[in-house]
Amino acid sequence: MPLFTRRPSLPDSLRRGLDLPAGDKVLSATRLADDQGWLVATRLALHILPLAGEHEAHPWSDVDRGSFDPETPAITVHWVTGHAQEFPLAEQRPARFTQTFRERVQSSVVHVQNVQIPGAGTVRIALRRDPAGALLTQVIGSPQVDLADPGVAALIDSAEREVRSAAGLRA
Repeated sequence: MPLFTRRPSLPDSLRRGLDLPAGDKVLSATRLADDQGWLVATRLALHILPLAGEHEAHPWSDVDRGSFDPETPAITVHWVTGHAQEFPLAEQRPARFTQTFRERVQSSVVHVQNVQIPGAGTVRIALRRDPAGALLTQVIGSPQVDLADPGVAALIDSAEREVRSAAGLRA
């Protein structure tokens, strides 16, 4: 049994093709199953590099959370828009990538307040940092949340004002 195992390394041609802005750098990468491409975590964004198709770069503030299924293995990215995207992985235990993924998502979160919406569950009001460091608020909830309902809208607006005020931002 080898003492050290070699992790898959992002090829230099793909690394150069990322064309990262100043101050950004590759922190970790993992290969997609069936040689379909790579997921790359940089300081500022999650990059999806399919071997066929367009390169996608998503700031960490666009990622709500992720989950790793060791049986498949696959990472599911849950976006703040409410949809999820599954990425089957070539690596059985991408511990470094999953840890980096979690750390980068968490680093974009400044504060979260949960609001209970009658009949619709919990809505999270998140104060997050965008890649430039500016603060923004996000309302993340289930499809059952009816924003057309004046009572629901008032609860969410009030919570969002509280979160923004706690950070010294205008409501």
